[in-house]
Amino acid sequence: MITGLKSRFVSVTLAIMMSGLMVESLSAAEKQMKAGAFVINITPKKFPVPMSGSMTPNYANQAHDQLSARCLVLDDGQTKIAFCIVDACAILRDICDAAKDKTSKTTGIPTDRICISATHTHSAVTAGLGFQAPDMPAEYRQQLIDQIAAGIKTANNKLAPVQIGWSSADEPRHVFNRRWILKEGVTYTNPFGSDKDRARMNPRPGGDDLDRPAGPTDPQVSVLGIRSPDGKPVALLANYSLHYVGGMPAFGLSADYYGAFAGIMARLLKAQEVNPDFVAMMSNGTSGNINNIDFFHKIHPRYGPYEKIYIVANDVGAAAYKAWQQIQWHDHVPICMAERAIDLATRRPTVDEVTAARETLSRAKRREDGAVTQLADVYANETVNMADFPSTVNVKLQAIRIGTLGIASIACEVFVEVGLNIKARSPLKSIFVIGLANGCNGYLPTAEQHKLGGYETWRARSSYLEVNAASKIESTLLGLLNQIAR
Repeated sequence: MITGLKSRFVSVTLAIMMSGLMVESLSAAEKQMKAGAFVINITPKKFPVPMSGSMTPNYANQAHDQLSARCLVLDDGQTKIAFCIVDACAILRDICDAAKDKTSKTTGIPTDRICISATHTHSAVTAGLGFQAPDMPAEYRQQLIDQIAAGIKTANNKLAPVQIGWSSADEPRHVFNRRWILKEGVTYTNPFGSDKDRARMNPRPGGDDLDRPAGPTDPQVSVLGIRSPDGKPVALLANYSLHYVGGMPAFGLSADYYGAFAGIMARLLKAQEVNPDFVAMMSNGTSGNINNIDFFHKIHPRYGPYEKIYIVANDVGAAAYKAWQQIQWHDHVPICMAERAIDLATRRPTVDEVTAARETLSRAKRREDGAVTQLADVYANETVNMADFPSTVNVKLQAIRIGTLGIASIACEVFVEVGLNIKARSPLKSIFVIGLANGCNGYLPTAEQHKLGGYETWRARSSYLEVNAASKIESTLLGLLNQIAR
C-alpha cells in the first residue's frame, strides 16, 4: 500500500515537473523577437586620407557621400547577436577584434556573437593591407573602432518587439564573371614573367582573344527583413555577390552602390517619413571574381560620375523590394551562432624570389612619392613585403541560424563558386554568405581557379592563402551549419 502511494506520488511529481518544463518551453517559444538598428557616421573628420582599391597610393580630399557603419542587433530571448556592415574596402582583423571587445564590454554581447564586415567599396579610407596603400591614420583607426562599438551599442539600446522573415529574388543584369579563359594559343605575361596563365581578369570587353567566362555568377539578392508588430519597416539586411560598381572621381570618398541601396530601400518601403529610424544595409556576398562589366559585348554606354551606382542600386533595390513582399513574417524564431577560427598555410616567397624582387625594384622607375607603377614592379614590391610573412594565418569563420535562414561569414574576398557550393550543400536551404567579415585574408579562389592563374591568384598580400584554402573553409563552414541546424 505504502509502496503504491509512493509510486503515485512520484508519478504525479514527475507529471508536474514535465508540465512545468512544457510551460517554460511554450513560454520561450512565445517570446517576442526583438531587434534594434542604427546607422553611425564613420566619415573621416580630417582630410586628406589614404584610399583603398588601387595599386598605387591614392588620397581623398573630400567625401561625396557619407561613409557609415550600419548596425543590427537581434535577440530571441536567449541568444543575442549583432551585425555591423561597414563602408570600407576591407578591415584588418585587429580592428574588428578591438571593436568587438569594446562592444562586448558595453553591451554584454559576446565577441563570438558579433559579425563585422566590409562592403568593399573601393572609395573608402584604407583599413586593410593592399599593395602600396599607406597605413590607415591612427586617428581614423581609433575613430572606426569607437564608432562601430557605439553604433552597435545604440542598436542594442533600441531593442524592441519585432517580426522577422527572409526571402530572396534574382537580379542577374549586374553580375558578370570578370575572369575569362583565353582562346587556345593566346598568351600574356603575368608580373612574375610567366605566360602560362589561362585566365585573365577584366579583359578587353568583346575581345577576339576571349573564349568564355572562367566561372559562374550568383544573381540572388537575399533579404533578412525586420518590421514592427504593426507592420512598419525597421531594418533590412541584404546580400548580393557584386564586387562594387565604381565610376566616380578619383579623389572623393563614397559608399558606392551600398550606400545608395540603403536610401532607395527606405523610399521603396515608404520608411523615410513614417519611420525615420529604418536601417537598410547591403552586405558583400561571394564576389571575389564578379563585377558589373559586360565582357560579352564591345560597346558599352557611357555613364557620368556616380550614375551607374544609382542604376545598379535601383535595380538591386527593386529585387530586394520584391523579396520583402514575399516574406513570411514570424513573431519569434530561434537564433543560433557558431564561430571557429582555423589555421591555413600561406604561399610565401622563397629567399631567391625575394632577392630577385629586390633587384627588380633597384631598377624600377618611381613617382615623386616613391611609388612604383609598372605591374611587375608592384608585385616585386609585394614579394619584398612578404619576405617575413608568417607560414600560417588564422582565419575566422561564422555560421548563423535565424529560424530556417542560414548566414555564413568568411574573412576573404570569396570566389562565387565557394558561395554556390555552400548554398548547394547547406542543411539550411535559405542561406547567404557574407564576405570580408571579421578580417581580411585576401582572395579565396578555388583550387581549380588557381590552376587557371590570373590576378586573383597572383601571390601578394591580396592573395596568399594556400591553394586548397577554399575547400578547407567550405568544409569547416558546412560542419558549423550542420551543427547549428540541429
